[in-house]
Amino acid sequence: MNMNISMDTLLCLAAAALGLAGLIVALAALAAARRMRVRTLGAEAGLAALSREVEIMTSISVKTGRRLRRIEEECSGVAERVDQVEKRGEPRSFSLAIASARRGADSGNLAQQYGLSHGEAELVARLHGRKRA
Repeated sequence: MNMNISMDTLLCLAAAALGLAGLIVALAALAAARRMRVRTLGAEAGLAALSREVEIMTSISVKTGRRLRRIEEECSGVAERVDQVEKRGEPRSFSLAIASARRGADSGNLAQQYGLSHGEAELVARLHGRKRA
């Protein structure tokens, strides 16, 4: 057997080896690109789901804010009413308001001083207030 390999054969073998190495590198790069594409698609799907959740949470937050404002509006008068009841204290408030009305206090002063409602103060002023000429 003749082990002499010509230079042309050697170059052909080297070119074939380089071509094979290039093909292997290209296939590895293609596989890596496919894996990256799969990961990217998964990330995009996760991002879309997260976006939907944020949208839902925003909607819930807006609705909750509206409800809270409505409840605050409904309850805003409660503090004033509690203050009025606390101002009344004892039942003497009416007798004090009557005495004050007899001295000439108007319904606005009666309501403010003795914690009477506007209607109560009007009634006390009309029934017990000074007669106007």
